[in-house]
Amino acid sequence: MLLPFHIAIALSSVIFTGYMYFSPSKNKLKVSYYLVGATVATGTWLIIANPVHMVQSCMTGLAFIGASLFGIVLARYKLAKNEE
Repeated sequence: MLLPFHIAIALSSVIFTGYMYFSPSKNKLKVSYYLVGATVATGTWLIIANPVHMVQSCMTGLAFIGASLFGIVLARYKLAKNEE
């Protein structure tokens, strides 16, 4: 039950981060942070519940975090540039 929820949050996070890049705002940054946090929290719970696939899960999680943070940094840079 938690796995589909985790996948939905992760996909929402990636899609929202892409949307935020084209239309950045401070509120959207906060939502993006919460989505990434929720994804990490549910992923951690999944790893605790089923530690068999921990290495694969951690590698996928690191790729997700890297892509999300890259998008967030780009959006923050764009927002800071627009506020000047």
